[in-house]
Amino acid sequence: MTGTSAQITYASEIARKGIHLASLLIPIIYLQLDHWTGVMILCAMTATSLLIDVLMHVHAGSRKVMLSLVGPLLREHELREDRFHLTGASWVLIAATATFLVFPTAIAVTAFSVLIVSDTFAALIGRRFGRREFIDKSLAGSVAFVVSALCVVVAWQAVFALPSSFIIAGAVASVAAAIAEAASSRLRLDDNIAIPCSYGIVHWLVSVLLPTL
Repeated sequence: MTGTSAQITYASEIARKGIHLASLLIPIIYLQLDHWTGVMILCAMTATSLLIDVLMHVHAGSRKVMLSLVGPLLREHELREDRFHLTGASWVLIAATATFLVFPTAIAVTAFSVLIVSDTFAALIGRRFGRREFIDKSLAGSVAFVVSALCVVVAWQAVFALPSSFIIAGAVASVAAAIAEAASSRLRLDDNIAIPCSYGIVHWLVSVLLPTL
């Protein structure tokens, strides 16, 4: 979900989020591998993406090629030449690596899926229907975030055949992630990091506390 700064066109936003949704292949493939193989592959992909970002910033030829391929999909800050910024692709891969490295598998997969699915719904619905503000984003986008996140939680709860407590913890974590996403600018965090980290931490804490509540 984007803020109030200069935005790419809505058509470009749809295309960008379409690519974003393709990242759902990451948890699907990860689940077919052993943990450390999956993490090492993610580390290699992250390093490659970071290298591309650096080359785009310091090497004119690389920048020209990248802009010809994905220029219309890049946000204003990603195009700046006076200051280096990572692209969303690098942040997504960093988030995937950190999430799968730190959190238990079911929580990690859900947290990353919430990032991909709910951030997409929040951006598209927020830009189209957002009228009232919620922190630094739109109320409509944040509601779409929570609703879609709950759908993700229920889906993975069924896949992993987990108890209903997983849904309760996921619901609390979904609200926390929506708040973190809306406040990511104030927190000075990229939302690709703020969303899975806030979701994972809250889901994990609530899961620990649930048996004692």
